[in-house]
Amino acid sequence: MAHYDCQLEGNVEDLVAHLDDEILRGSVSATLEEQVEHRAGDARMVIRAYERFSGFSGSRVSLTVAVLAVGGQLAVTALTTAGSKAMFFKMDTVGEGTFLDKAVAALQSFPQP
Repeated sequence: MAHYDCQLEGNVEDLVAHLDDEILRGSVSATLEEQVEHRAGDARMVIRAYERFSGFSGSRVSLTVAVLAVGGQLAVTALTTAGSKAMFFKMDTVGEGTFLDKAVAALQSFPQP
């Protein structure tokens, strides 16, 4: 498993649209598998789960992005996990890292106010 955390400023809807666009167009096999949203007072949490095929291991790799938005402050965590055919160790850290790199690039290219 690999992960990345960052703090951004902006509109959560704009960030989610940007992530969907960048991640889904960044891989021919990438799909948005699930999306969830919660609200508590002024706070809002948006979660996106993406998947793509990893040619390295022949399995699927998942990318989950969680955004906690309070006003224009956005706390973001992106993490990847992958299936493995091995019983005692993880084989597809390459696929996880590559998918996470796409998310990091998308987050870093999000326009800040």
